[in-house]
Amino acid sequence: MNEQRIRELAALVDTAASRGERIEQLTQKTSQINVADAYAIQEASIAQRLDRGEKLVGMKMGLTSRDKMEQVGVHEPIYGRLTDRMIINDGSTIQLEGRCHPRVEPEIAFIIGKNIEGRVTDAEAAEAVEGVCAALEIIDSRYRDFKFTLPDVIADNTSASGFVLGSRVRKIDDVNLGNLGIVMEINGQPVQIGNSSAIYEHPLRSLVELLRMASLRGQGLKAGQIVLAGGATAAVALNKGNHVRAMVDELGSVEFRVASGE
Repeated sequence: MNEQRIRELAALVDTAASRGERIEQLTQKTSQINVADAYAIQEASIAQRLDRGEKLVGMKMGLTSRDKMEQVGVHEPIYGRLTDRMIINDGSTIQLEGRCHPRVEPEIAFIIGKNIEGRVTDAEAAEAVEGVCAALEIIDSRYRDFKFTLPDVIADNTSASGFVLGSRVRKIDDVNLGNLGIVMEINGQPVQIGNSSAIYEHPLRSLVELLRMASLRGQGLKAGQIVLAGGATAAVALNKGNHVRAMVDELGSVEFRVASGE
C-alpha cells in the first residue's frame, strides 16, 4: 500500500476516534490491507495525534489469551499505542459521550524504569520494570456494528480509548505476577473473574513479546512509559451510571465511575 493511501486511511481512523464516530471497516474500503499495512496506518494515525499535541506515554497489548488468538486465527498478539489523552485518574468519573462501543477489562500494567528495545529475555525485561500495578482499560472499536477483521483492529490502534492505573505500585519481584487472582465488579457485583496467567500465560511474557514485535518496526520503550499487558478476562460493555472496580491479589484495587447523564 502506498504512503498516500496509508495517510488517507489513518485520517479516517483518527477522525473517528477523536469525534466518536462509527466508520465502515477499512478492509471494506481497501481489501488488500494486510497486517503490515495496518500497523503503518496505526502509526500514521498516532502521528496525527502527536501533531495535535498529544504525548506518547506507552503501549498496550491485545489478543493476549490463547482463546482469543485461536478465535481470530492468529499466532501472536497485537499491540497499540497509549497517549496522555487516554489517561483516566483512579477513582474519577468519565463521560461515555464521544465513544462508540465502550467496553472495560481488567489488566496488569508495567511502569518502565529504563529504555529497552529489541529481543530480550524475561530477566532483561523484568530488570527494566520499575513497578507493576492493577489497571482497567477502556476499549472502543470505532467500526459500525462492532464488526471488524484483524487488520481493522490493528489500524484502529487495537481499540485503545482510555486506561486507569491503580495507586498501589509494587516491585516486580515482590509479587507472584504469574498467578494473581482478579475480580472485576460493576456496581458492586462481580462480572468477571480471572487470573493474571490468562495474559499470554504470564504478563512478563507479554512484555517480552511486545518488545519483540515493536522492534520489527524500529520501536521500543522509554523510561517512564506504561505497558498494559493485556486483558485478564473478557471485556464487559460500559453503560451510564456504572461504577467499575477491579481487585487484583497483591496489587489492590483500581476503579472509576461513568456519569449517569442525568
